[in-house]
Amino acid sequence: MTTLAPSPRRRMLPSGQGRTLGRLVVVLVVLVPLAIAWITAFAAKYLDGDPFNPEPLVFALPGVTILTINEAPRIELFVLAGVGLTIVVLGAVVLEGLASLRVLYPLRNRLPFVLPPSAERSEPTVVVVLPAHNEAETLPATLAGLAAQTHRPDRIVVAADNCQDGTEAVARALGAEVYVTEGNTDRKAGALNQVLTRLLPTLRQQDLVLVADADTVLNPDFLANGLAAMQADPGIDAIGGLFYGDSGSGLLGQFQRNEYERYQLQIKQRKGRVFVLTGTASMFRAETLADVAQARGTLLPGRSGDIYDASAITEDNELTLALKTLGCRMTSPVGCTVATEIMPTWRALWTQRKRWQRGALENLGSYGFTTATVRYWGQQFGLAYGVIALTAAYVLLLIAALAADQWYWVPFWVAVTVVYVVERVLTVLRGGPAAMLVAAPLILEIAYTFFLQAVFVSVLFDIVRRRTARWGHVQRKGVVDAS
Repeated sequence: MTTLAPSPRRRMLPSGQGRTLGRLVVVLVVLVPLAIAWITAFAAKYLDGDPFNPEPLVFALPGVTILTINEAPRIELFVLAGVGLTIVVLGAVVLEGLASLRVLYPLRNRLPFVLPPSAERSEPTVVVVLPAHNEAETLPATLAGLAAQTHRPDRIVVAADNCQDGTEAVARALGAEVYVTEGNTDRKAGALNQVLTRLLPTLRQQDLVLVADADTVLNPDFLANGLAAMQADPGIDAIGGLFYGDSGSGLLGQFQRNEYERYQLQIKQRKGRVFVLTGTASMFRAETLADVAQARGTLLPGRSGDIYDASAITEDNELTLALKTLGCRMTSPVGCTVATEIMPTWRALWTQRKRWQRGALENLGSYGFTTATVRYWGQQFGLAYGVIALTAAYVLLLIAALAADQWYWVPFWVAVTVVYVVERVLTVLRGGPAAMLVAAPLILEIAYTFFLQAVFVSVLFDIVRRRTARWGHVQRKGVVDAS
């Protein structure tokens, strides 16, 4: 049997180092946006004019007096906004260029081939791996979705991990292979490592492995579209699914579905360029996973021979950084969509998003500042700046509203608000009337944004205080979850 032996290379940060450097990451993520915010505030003060100097137009309505000020902002403000927009665009172009260098000169070329080559013109074997922890209720829908694929998988392996329900029995009854993990204490990453290290040596270089959550339903053409994309371009190493949320859970559910709709739109606008290979459903060439296993402990953080870094609490984000560090190419085809479970309560959502955010910061601590991670650092800086800017804007707006004895309306800013409303509605158009109804008032989604920003701030405090992150698995009815 072929083994996934490591290949000695230059050292990177060892597994778990992201936790050690957590406080440094927090300092960087906070100080850089604060500096930008200070510069912005200084510029705004310089351009500050008294908007109430001109004589307002007065409109009297029953019980209400509205004063309208027909004055546009000073031209310097437009110049400053244009300069800022130009810097953002140039920065995005530079970040994309730096990320592309990894693909042009991939580190993975240093690694020898581990798996045997695929026979010429042979059809690749497609294996689906489903890590499952107490998923007896959701597994039937997931397996039914795989059975309905226009290109059926050759094998379906369910990794039953520390289950206290009937996951194993349900999987066997529905025709799936079952691997029961042994002594796994590394949650999802550990379960996947146990299965994949046994599975990969039986595959060829171009065979495909789809890793999907056991509460995910693939659209019927997912495998066919993914396979077609990878056969059309042998240079593609992995494919990430585009996910949207299940129905239900009222307003909270709609917030999440709107969020996922906009994420899909962003990926389409980026021509399929992947930001994160979601653990919901992603497909890999077998040799690509073997490369990761070889590089662990040398070119990549983690234990030698593991595909997933067991110390990472967001294993999909970490694997994405691993592949980008090696110079692998990834894409998200439009036809590869999946329906995934949404968080049913605010508490569950809070825990889930804290894990996602905590994992993202810890992963950056493990990988450092490189051409593969620079865009991800930029995202964290943007999140921190968003917290500062949005909070400051609405606090000042509230203070002004409480202090004013009359309402003043500036047509220019009203027009800007209308444009923003239109953008919010159009970006969730595919979600239907309910999605647009939630997006149109603005105030609802602004409140949801404040919730997500509170998650971000809470994570920063947790890292500084060295608090342990919670996994946040959704408990099923009748199951005592020990995770």
